Amino acid sequence: MEDFLPIKGTDHVEFYVGNAKQAAHYYRTGFGFANTAYSGLETGNRATASYVMEQGKIRLVLTTSLSPDHAIARHTHLHGDGVGVIALSVPDAEKSYYESTKRGATGAIPFTEVTDEYGTFRYAAIRAYGDTLIKFVDRSDYNGVFAPGYQARPGYEEWEGNGRNRYTGYGLAHIDHIVGNVELGAMNRWVNFFAHTMGFSQLLHFDDKDISTEYSALMSKVMQDGSGKVKFPINEPAEGKKKSQIQEYLDYYMGPGAQHLACSTGDIIATVTRLRENGVEFLRVPHTYYEMLEARVGNINEPIDKLAELGILVDRDEEGYLLQIFTKPVQDRPTVFYEIIERHGSRGFGKGNFQALFESIEREQALRGNL
Repeated sequence: MEDFLPIKGTDHVEFYVGNAKQAAHYYRTGFGFANTAYSGLETGNRATASYVMEQGKIRLVLTTSLSPDHAIARHTHLHGDGVGVIALSVPDAEKSYYESTKRGATGAIPFTEVTDEYGTFRYAAIRAYGDTLIKFVDRSDYNGVFAPGYQARPGYEEWEGNGRNRYTGYGLAHIDHIVGNVELGAMNRWVNFFAHTMGFSQLLHFDDKDISTEYSALMSKVMQDGSGKVKFPINEPAEGKKKSQIQEYLDYYMGPGAQHLACSTGDIIATVTRLRENGVEFLRVPHTYYEMLEARVGNINEPIDKLAELGILVDRDEEGYLLQIFTKPVQDRPTVFYEIIERHGSRGFGKGNFQALFESIEREQALRGNL
């Protein structure tokens, strides 16, 4: 079938935060991102301040409101720091908006063109789960640092753009997938939303038999676009003896939203080593996880003792294997966190690690008094 909404990839993810300047410092010193562009009072923006943070092909935008009555201020008051916009690169933002709203998506930002000395920047947005927006971005006729209203930061000329090399930072290369948490009973509604309005298809399905412990469980379906570049797993809680990590997120985020971003790396050992040195905190599994690791996953290229030292998990499927690790929440509310992932053929999501990972998450929930 013809792909009625072709997607080139993830353009950027915009976080709404309480203090963008401090958040930018955290992402620079902790995760190795470079601040490439800025919008704020100094650039003529009287409403918000935004810092564009880049590493490899990953582009995060950290935005805060400059007044308490702005919509972003209300968003952060309700949700805390969290993902406000998932922006997708498309060849035609107007057509993407038309095709998705024609099929039932709710429009949030109508098709808009903004022109400055660097060209024309085109975008539009629809509403997704909770207060999250899906933004369609077409920058094919725009050669500026990020978008109109932004100025390059000092040193940007050394990085990506106009033939320059991308800033590699600590080895985070691109966004592998973005996971959303929705309330009990809503998963299939959002699966149908992405399928019907954006032409996504279901890649995988996990139920409470796959993802459960003695106390809690969840269900998940993975949706992907026609190219397979953009993947949106959607989680909902399942009935259990105690509160699942998904319900904990919903309680503290005050509704559905993006739970975590998975960032791909070509050398997870080097990347995680650097992140740990900079104070990024990761979940840990018991050392016994590694005693039978080789018997479970077979031969891998990485030394198991080093994986055990760092707490990196391994899983294998019929197509290959992957390595993954998860940070603790990156804000005070137990909501948004990150996954670091390195793939060696596997297109899965670490099904063999679910049990150990869930038990680790539940230990953290118990420390917070939320299990």
